[in-house]
Amino acid sequence: MTDQHTPAAPNDALTAEPTRHPNPSGVRRIAVLTSGGDAPGMNAAIRAVVRTATFEGIEVVGVRRGFSGLHRGELQILGPRDVANTIQRGGTILLTARSHTGAPRKAARGAQHLRDWNVDGLIVIGGDGSFHGAHYLQQEHGIPVIGLPGTIDNDLYGTDHTIGYFTAVETALDAVDKLRDTGASHERIFVIEVMGRHAGHIALDVAVAGGAEEVFIPEDAKDVSCVVDVVKQSVAKGKTGSIIIVAEGYPGGAQGVADAIQAGTGMETRVSILGHIQRGGSPVSSDRVLASRLGEASVYALMEGRSDVMIGRQNHGIAYVPLSDTWEKRKDVSRDLYRCAKTLSI
Repeated sequence: MTDQHTPAAPNDALTAEPTRHPNPSGVRRIAVLTSGGDAPGMNAAIRAVVRTATFEGIEVVGVRRGFSGLHRGELQILGPRDVANTIQRGGTILLTARSHTGAPRKAARGAQHLRDWNVDGLIVIGGDGSFHGAHYLQQEHGIPVIGLPGTIDNDLYGTDHTIGYFTAVETALDAVDKLRDTGASHERIFVIEVMGRHAGHIALDVAVAGGAEEVFIPEDAKDVSCVVDVVKQSVAKGKTGSIIIVAEGYPGGAQGVADAIQAGTGMETRVSILGHIQRGGSPVSSDRVLASRLGEASVYALMEGRSDVMIGRQNHGIAYVPLSDTWEKRKDVSRDLYRCAKTLSI
C-alpha cells in the first residue's frame, strides 16, 4: 500500500516560523541529479532540495549531466546562492543525459564517487528509466535513493502529476489556439502531434482544453478511418476548420491520421508536429509549486531513513511509492476525460 504523509511543523499555526525536521538517520550530505529528458520545473526541484537541506544543516552535492556525470565524477557543492533566480528557468542547471544507468561497472564507479564525497543519500529527478538507475544503486551498492517524478508525459504510476506536465500542456495548448485561427481562416484541417510516446495524458488535456474534434492516444488503438466521419460531420455542421490531436505514440502518428483525412474527404489537411518545444520554456506556477513541494519532501524522506521510493503527489498529499512500482504498474489516462473530449466535440 502506498504510504502517504505530509510533514508538518510541530506548531501548526500559520504564523509559525519553520522548525527543524527530525533527522534520525543522521544525514549530513546529500546529492541531487537530473536524468533523462528535461522537464520544466526541474530547477525548482533542485532549488527546493538545496534550500531545504541548507535550512536543516545538510550539505548538497550537485551531480552534472545525470548518471553519465555521476559515473565520471562530475560533482560539486551547491549552496543557496547557486540556485538563486532559477525557479523560473526551464531545462536543468545541472544538465542531463541519457545513459545506461544500470551498467554494472559504471554504477560501481558512480557509487564509489558518492562514497568518496561522503554522500548519505541521492535524489534523482527524472522518469522511469532514471528510477531504474536509482533502484540499481540502492539494491547493488546500498546507496539510499529518492526519486522525484520529472517528466512531461505524466506517465509515472503513483503520482497524480509529474514535474513539467502542466507546462507542456500549456505550451501545446498555446500552439493549438494559434493553429485553430489559421485553420478557420483557410477552412483547413490541422492534425497536431503532441508528445507522449506511451501515454496520452498531454493529448487528452490539450484536446479538451483546445476544443479538438478528435483525439488519438496510444491507450486506444481505434482505427484511424473513424476520423473521416468526424471531419465530414464537422463540415456538415458548418465548422470552417477542424483540430485533430494525436499523441506521438499513436500508431502511424499525425501523418497517418492526416493521410486518412485527405484520402477520405479530399479536404486540405496540414500536419504540425510540436515536438521538443513542449519540453522547454519557463515552468508555469503549478509546476513550480509541485516541484518545490516534492523537492522539500525528498530531503525529509532521506532524513527519516526512507529509500528506494518516489515522492509523489496524491490527493494533495505527499505519497511514498516504491520505485519499482513506477514502472511495474500502469498509470492509465482518465477515461472520464476521454469521454468528455468526445462529448464536447459535437
